[in-house]
Amino acid sequence: MSEAKTAGRTPREGPLSGVRVVELAGIGPGPFAAMLLADLGADVVRVDRPGGPGIAIDPAHDVTNRNKRSVIVDLKAPDGPDRVLDLAARADVLIEGYRPGVAERLGVGPGPCHARNPRLVYGRMTGWGQDGPLARRAGHDIGYIALTGALGMIGAPDGPPAVPANLLGDYAGGSLYLVVGILAALHHARATGTGQVVDAAIVDGTAHLSAMIHGMLSAGTWQDRRGANLLDGGCPFYGSYETADGRYMAVGALEPQFYAEFMELLGIPGQAPARDDLARWGELREAIAARFKARTRDEWTAVFEDSDACVAPVLSLREAPHHPHLAARGTFTDHGGITQPAPAPRFSATPTAVRTGPARPGADTEAVARDWDLPPRWALPSEWDPPHDPQANSPVKNPQ
Repeated sequence: MSEAKTAGRTPREGPLSGVRVVELAGIGPGPFAAMLLADLGADVVRVDRPGGPGIAIDPAHDVTNRNKRSVIVDLKAPDGPDRVLDLAARADVLIEGYRPGVAERLGVGPGPCHARNPRLVYGRMTGWGQDGPLARRAGHDIGYIALTGALGMIGAPDGPPAVPANLLGDYAGGSLYLVVGILAALHHARATGTGQVVDAAIVDGTAHLSAMIHGMLSAGTWQDRRGANLLDGGCPFYGSYETADGRYMAVGALEPQFYAEFMELLGIPGQAPARDDLARWGELREAIAARFKARTRDEWTAVFEDSDACVAPVLSLREAPHHPHLAARGTFTDHGGITQPAPAPRFSATPTAVRTGPARPGADTEAVARDWDLPPRWALPSEWDPPHDPQANSPVKNPQ
């Protein structure tokens, strides 16, 4: 593993301290995976392209670039590939999210990278994977989860599937599986001295997430249609209900003892159909819905507070950081004026932190060249490098 220099660097924290990661800039799951590695303490250098990544967000607010540093390289310039290979030669991990074959055409595919650094873990993030009939087709999260059957499970039976933002495909089926693969391959590289390619496809990861559902389907305990099962909203005591003020409460009272407490606090014990009478689930849902409509969300929150009824208010993104439990745990943090999720998970011996705000494109070229001991060509300023700003990525300790 690389021994990065610490001069001029941010404080190094987390279990991946000392691991060097090169991220070839993209959008979506690749940057999120690199952010997770950076949150865990890795020294992540994002290689931005001239003109930016093509996503309409101010770089100062792009939280997925926190805890990273940035350099700008034009991979189509004569020295562009060599500059990336200079980084790869000194890195433990490289992440790219191009369509299959693009990195090879640019001269920064696994072949030349491993020729410079046989220990390198080369992580590839795509939607369709590196092979297969759709491998070279464009796509987005919604299409990937549609093809795997995951999207078809979500939503009411009498309406279209509900779109779960891009959390299920891009980040759960994509980023998290890429990170798991990278960490496993990094463990292998440390043990054997041999790197490898990690092919993380969103379709593969999303399909893998549905393993339990496929088992239930095989056993005959899951129906292959929306809104008809225990965990997809078909069950009247596992779903969400509108309150008097147009907000919602989430109910997950699956176990009999939790269900009994739920019905008692809801105020209709013995007045509704039995929970195990599936033929009368519609009646039970109507009875529960009518009760929830009688009070506001905050009133019901107070009723179920400190109970084991497994009921919670459905909060908005702006409300969530202020919930007493999340506030007590520091689940969210404020850094540089941006409220954002704190790094997760947590470690007893190697705590993590939001060390720096989003990396500004090209702001760290000088520091990276020094810390990674890059060759002389990196000492020449690029026409895309912004003027040096010592405050652009200054370390600020996570207050939690």
